[in-house]
Amino acid sequence: MDFTNPGAFEQQIASHRDYLLRFARLQLRNDTWAEDAVSETVLAALARPQAFERRSQLKTWLVGILKHKVIDALRLQGREVSLSPQGDDASADDLLDQALFAPDGHFAEQPADWGNPEQELGSRQFFAVLEACAGKLPAAQGRLFLMREWLELSSEEICKELGLTPTNLYVQLHRARQRLRECLELNWFANPQAL
Repeated sequence: MDFTNPGAFEQQIASHRDYLLRFARLQLRNDTWAEDAVSETVLAALARPQAFERRSQLKTWLVGILKHKVIDALRLQGREVSLSPQGDDASADDLLDQALFAPDGHFAEQPADWGNPEQELGSRQFFAVLEACAGKLPAAQGRLFLMREWLELSSEEICKELGLTPTNLYVQLHRARQRLRECLELNWFANPQAL
């Protein structure tokens, strides 16, 4: 990367802005917070272009910075999203459990064959469907799932940060994974060509 031409570096960063914004919106579920996190990411990258050492692609480096900004935003704004299941989220969880499980706790219907999931991970189309499914999760579950699986925070960090018990966290993550499984089965594995 030629740092003697700051305009070229700025243009390269700007070319990734839309992707960064989608990533931040998916994580934060708030356009203003997402915009702030992306702006802070761009400013941090422009302030220290020499920190980009070409050990990864520019997009990967920017996403790494953005992950830290998203975590900071979640910590700062953590009190604005209620994480206790209330109202529609709680009744929807009960309905989902009733639809997916028999009274004895086993699946009501055998899950669909997912073929080779590792092969599917290489598909951009699959990730688009996964993002859409994650975006449909209830706010509390989506936030917890993204913190655990995409931001790779430990369970202890999430519990400490959000004031949850480990049991509550595991229940919420289980419900989020169930919803994602259902969504992926309907929108990807049942008929991947329909997209």
